Amino acid sequence: MAELRGYSGQVLRLALRSEPQIQFRALVLDDHAKGLILDLSFGIAVVDAVQRFGLTAQDFASSDLVMELLFLQEAKSGAMAASFSLNSRLNGARLAAETEAMTDGLTGLHNRRALNAALDRLGQSDTEYAVLQMDLDRFKQVNDTMGHSVGDAVLKRVASIMRGLTRKDDLLVRLGGDEFVVICPGLTDQMRLNDLSLSIIRQVSEPMEVEGQTAMIGASIGIAVPLANVRVDPETLMDYADVALYAAKRSGRGQHMLWSSKMGHNLASLDMPESGVFAQG
Repeated sequence: MAELRGYSGQVLRLALRSEPQIQFRALVLDDHAKGLILDLSFGIAVVDAVQRFGLTAQDFASSDLVMELLFLQEAKSGAMAASFSLNSRLNGARLAAETEAMTDGLTGLHNRRALNAALDRLGQSDTEYAVLQMDLDRFKQVNDTMGHSVGDAVLKRVASIMRGLTRKDDLLVRLGGDEFVVICPGLTDQMRLNDLSLSIIRQVSEPMEVEGQTAMIGASIGIAVPLANVRVDPETLMDYADVALYAAKRSGRGQHMLWSSKMGHNLASLDMPESGVFAQG
């Protein structure tokens, strides 16, 4: 008692031996009658104490502000939970909107906006990549004679074929209509690009049973890869792939061609050397 009396007027921090996580604040008061009074308060531990021991308003003095503090704590917790939930919904909505803005609504592939963003990133990096541009052959005839619903189903089937034949990191894009683009980061090997193009053309050219009708289409592909030791910006590489695509179409369709400098650098200067043809699909 003598030692404790020396703390008169001071605030001590105490804890239950059996529940050390439950702490108290204790004000030591001298009652001037050879005794001491310890005015105990849970302080910020009151929330844990109420939950641990099931305390109610009757366990506190009527003048104690604990219940008001608990109410404020609950209100704060509720507000934080509501805020977190709202933020989660807003973030989810934002991500969904961004994804939708980058996605072709019919096929689920990426769209032109996503392509432009990817080309911007590639233009600022040292990543090597290839560009494949593909047009469908005879698609307009299918669309005109069998109806747009069949045409839409054919486009979805083509998108599914592309997903099945490409890698997870490849960017698959529907530019619009029957035009598609594949960006292959880290892939510039001509034989592998040859095999990929052949596989796409062969599967796209197989008869498609849609709504009780048989749709027959084909595909032509132009491929462009950067020349050795030559830095080419993405837009230029896209132009090269476009040149190679139209060279393939003019060579009889159902083919794929690799761009070479002999073809020229734009459609106006298009040439079709035999060495540019890989194989007929």
